[in-house]
Amino acid sequence: MGDLIPGLPDEVARECLVRVGFDQLPVVRRISRQWKSEVESPDYHRQRRAEGLARPVLALVQAQPTAPPDDDDDAGPAHKRSTAANSYRLVLLEPAEGRWTPLPPPPGPSQSLPLFCQVAAAVDGGGQGRKRLLVVVGGWDPETWAPTDAVLVYDFLSGAWRRGAPMPGPRRSFFACAAVGGAVYVAGGHDAEKNALRSALAYDPGADAWAGLPDMAEERDEPRGLCVAGRFVVVGGYPTRAQGRFVASAESFDPAAAASPAWGWAPVHDRLLPEDGACPRTCCAAPRSVGRMYMLRDGHLVARDGAAAWRPVARVPDDALTAPAVSAFPDGRVVVVGSGCHGGDQTVYVLREEGGRPASWSRAPPPPPEFAGHVQASCFLEL
Repeated sequence: MGDLIPGLPDEVARECLVRVGFDQLPVVRRISRQWKSEVESPDYHRQRRAEGLARPVLALVQAQPTAPPDDDDDAGPAHKRSTAANSYRLVLLEPAEGRWTPLPPPPGPSQSLPLFCQVAAAVDGGGQGRKRLLVVVGGWDPETWAPTDAVLVYDFLSGAWRRGAPMPGPRRSFFACAAVGGAVYVAGGHDAEKNALRSALAYDPGADAWAGLPDMAEERDEPRGLCVAGRFVVVGGYPTRAQGRFVASAESFDPAAAASPAWGWAPVHDRLLPEDGACPRTCCAAPRSVGRMYMLRDGHLVARDGAAAWRPVARVPDDALTAPAVSAFPDGRVVVVGSGCHGGDQTVYVLREEGGRPASWSRAPPPPPEFAGHVQASCFLEL
């Protein structure tokens, strides 16, 4: 085999390749078999991270700009509805640089993601695997508003979508979802009859296969799914008999305990959320932490470390308080994407806690007009 880059030592060529932007990886992969093998190697991502080149980004399920009025009077109302307010796509946001990048549209006639879908960042092959993936699970069909069992997988190396194996069991809505290691976990939500669920599943994107998990101890409709210290944690929710009355408890599932006699769900702290009635939608966990969590409560960002009590961090600016999405980065930054009113343009604020000093927000550059839509779901990933 020849040199990776003719005329350069391979170690220098590798330094060049690890500096390629994630949006150019599909092109690089097609240049030669050597380059394809290089960027698919587990060492490639390890080297990017070791040299500080892995970019932390947010994947956002974001409303697309409203389409102009359709002059085709023969178009049905469902089509017109799905091409306007209910059309969603995946967008990558690098908050520090204020860079917004749309991903290609998903397969299907509407080229729109399902309403109320969940998105998780997974790895094909484990924590040091080769492929960085985004997995979109469930939601409602944007034209019929019927719950769907659809799974869509975006591969950053190929720059393409594929359809995954459908989610088994009853078609569920508003369930908990998070990636832990190489798998995507789903739990709770409600079925077509609005019955809250206890069941749980795991999806392996590399094998394109689902596996059933033990049931949770409690029914949990509208819970929040988090990856906390290597465990899948399902926070809050409510049972069928108490619609909308959120509980403060949580349950956790440890994938590493599969061979243990105690394999199953375990209660977390009796009151993981600040109080009963607290909606867990804005909860997030800091990646690679030992248990730090954040959420918005009464207009403030609050935090907790492990089993410690929740503590206030900073008041959230008024122009980000409506329908906010909250995400934490491994370096201690917290990002809030929201707006000042329903239907308003999105604003992005970044906060970093530092050594006991009062935390303050910095406003990121405003998004271009085509990225001003409402954010429905989000997840953190490194590329």
